Order: sequence, then C-alpha cells, then structure tokens
Amino acid sequence: MKEAIKVGLIGLGTVGCGVYKVLTEQSELIRKRLGIPLIVSRIADIDVDRIRPVRVPREIITTDAARIIDDPEIDIVIELMGGFEPAKTFILDAIDRGKQVVTANKALLATYGDVIFKTAEAGCVDIGFEASVGGTIPVIKTIKECLVANNIRSLYGIMNGTCNYILSRMTDGGEDFQTVLKDAQSLGFAESDPTYDIEAIDTAHKLAICLSLAYGTRVKLDDIYRQGISFISQSDIEFARELGYTIKLLAIAIDRGGAVEARIHPTMIPFDHLLSSVGSNFNAFHFVGDSAGSVFLYGQGAGMMPTASAVVSDIVDIGRDLASGIAKRVPLRSYQEREIRDISLLPIDDIVTNYYFRFSAVDRPGVLSKISGVLGLNNISIASVIQKGRRLEGAVPVVMTTHKAREKDVRQALQEIDRLDIVLDKTIIIRIEDEELI
Repeated sequence: MKEAIKVGLIGLGTVGCGVYKVLTEQSELIRKRLGIPLIVSRIADIDVDRIRPVRVPREIITTDAARIIDDPEIDIVIELMGGFEPAKTFILDAIDRGKQVVTANKALLATYGDVIFKTAEAGCVDIGFEASVGGTIPVIKTIKECLVANNIRSLYGIMNGTCNYILSRMTDGGEDFQTVLKDAQSLGFAESDPTYDIEAIDTAHKLAICLSLAYGTRVKLDDIYRQGISFISQSDIEFARELGYTIKLLAIAIDRGGAVEARIHPTMIPFDHLLSSVGSNFNAFHFVGDSAGSVFLYGQGAGMMPTASAVVSDIVDIGRDLASGIAKRVPLRSYQEREIRDISLLPIDDIVTNYYFRFSAVDRPGVLSKISGVLGLNNISIASVIQKGRRLEGAVPVVMTTHKAREKDVRQALQEIDRLDIVLDKTIIIRIEDEELI
C-alpha cells in the first residue's frame, strides 16, 4: 500500500489558492478519510512572486509545469490554469506519463473532451472533473454514480451564478439589466468582460458535459441552441410576475427517444417550481430519472472555496483508488468508452413549448385581431392576453402567452407580424416551461 499520495498543482489563481488552502488546512481530516497523507509536492504558475491569499513555501513553486508532469513521484496532476492551451497539452502530457488528472476546465472538456477522455481510457488513467459543472454541487458524481440505474428523462439547470444574480436582482429590486450587471462586476460575480456568462457560453460548456454523461454521447458544442439574457427588460420581469412566472436562464435537456432536446435560454417558470426560488448567485439542477423520479441539487456554483471543495473531492476519490491499487473503477464518461456514441440534438425549429410574446404595437383599433390572425394561420393558439395603457407616444405593449407551439411556426409567425405596419419594434419572445399550458 502507498504511504502517501503526492499531487502537483498547475495554476495558482483563485481556485488554485483555494485548493492549496483546503489541502493544507484540512490535511488531518483528509488523512483520516483517505487513510494516508495527501501531500502537495509542487506548484507551477507563471507568476511565482504575486501576493496571494495563502502562504505557499517558496521552494515548492516553479514556473515550469514540466517539473510536475515529469516527476515520477507525483501521482496526481491538478490543472487549474483554465483556457485551451497550454492546459490541453499539459493534461495530455500528464496522461502520457501515467499521471491521474483533476481539472475544473469546463471549456476545455466541452470542446476537446472526446480526445482527452479517449487518451485517458487508452492510458488507464482517471480524470476527475467534478468542479467543471456546478462548483460545490456534486452534479458529475450524481449522474455517473448516484443515478447510474436511471435513464435521464430530463435535466433543467440554473448553471450560471452571474446570470442568476442579475435576473434575481432585476426581479427583487426592480433594477435594469445594465445597472445590475455593473454591480455584479463590482462584487466579483461577473468578469470585466461578461460575454461568456451573459451570452450563455459558460452554460453551454456545462450542459455539453452533462449531456455527454447523461446520454453517453459525443456532443458538438455548436449544436446546442443558446440565447443570453442581455435583452431581458424590466417590463418583461413585471409581465412575467403578473402572469405568475419568474424568469431564469435555464439549461434544458430532454430525452426525446431517438434525439435529445438541448437548449439554453431565458425561460419563464411558475412561481411554485423548485427552480423559481433559487436566488442570488446560486446554482441548481433538477433531474428526472425513470427509476429515481425527481432529484434536486442546490448550492454555490462558483467561488474560490466551493470550487476548491469539489476539486479536492476528486483528488481524494482518485487517491482512494490509488491507495487500494485500483484504477478506472468508474467510467470517465459514465458509460463504458466503447458505448459512447454520436446522438442527434433536436434542431431548435422542431421543439414544442409555450411562448411569451411582447409586441410594441400602434395604439389603434384592430391591432389584436391582426396579430392573433397571423398567429392562428401559423397554428399558434393564444392562452392569455395583456394589453396595458399607452407607455410611449403612439405605442402600447401587447403581451400574449401561447399554448404548446412549434418553434418553426413561431419564428415564421413573428417574421410576418414584425413586418406589419402596426408593429413598431421587433417582438420580444421568451419561452415558457409550464405543464399547465398544454
């Protein structure tokens, strides 16, 4: 039996510092649970002199990642530098040298996961990536182990804390998007360039990983439909509330038999839905399995210590296997590698759901009949209508919700409606997930 597990850490940024803090401050607790000591042998970072929130012995820091990857005594390589390169090369080099790998790099796994996992499988190497989705929430372990006997019928997730913070503040405080975004940036919830968050790119990376695990698939990131939240206005928040809904950026995956429906967009959900109450920068995941039924996970989806907690859980999991002399106990992608296959993602035009429309219409008689006529000719049935008094000279907002309709029909109808002389601006569309609107 091994006397200790030695790890090397590449990347001493926010999460890297959190991981070092957990591994050192909780070393005795980890030893009791692992059975042997877990030692940080070396850390690589491009800046060895930067002041950090943790004290690291100078003698274990290097600027050369090869000193970790090539060290025969290091058992596990932890990649926390992010980005595509040189992170991808470092991981593949570590696998080539028989090192076990732990990473939180969702963008890398969503884009190059197929080659990384295949290389790891061929090299009999484990990869831990719990922290890539959901921060401290055990999403990966839940799919790979806890729901192993389930076909995943659906997954609805709030996977981006920045977007959830913005939409929660807009809902609770009545503030506009740009004001809340600036506050989120000042609090560290949003980057100076928030594009990856607010345009749902970050969420797409996470959903791609979940799809791969839940359905044993190879997923092309570009095949996942995504829409960000920057167009959501306070008017839409208020109308949603009046209709009994909250707006959340949802990642949605639904098993449709021969294909999987996968989409990310702002979504109206009823007040009584579990996800409706998830506020601030928290994440949440709602699975439905054919054996387990509903499973709901909730917690911090990002941040130094929550993410570090998930990284260390992977280190200890792999460490336990190393200490017992076993490997590949759990398949890397939940399914055996030979069972991984390509699967079709349902085109967005083919989805069927409910819709919210907000028209900016001319304030004159006959507007409702013209709009409803176009909708009817495109097989779209109206569930409710709200028409408010004049807000801008010559224009009124007209809000409609629909029964189930096909996306292709909706797009065709709105193209026709937006060309009418009674409509003054492009129609706002938000999808609704509400089983009552059949």
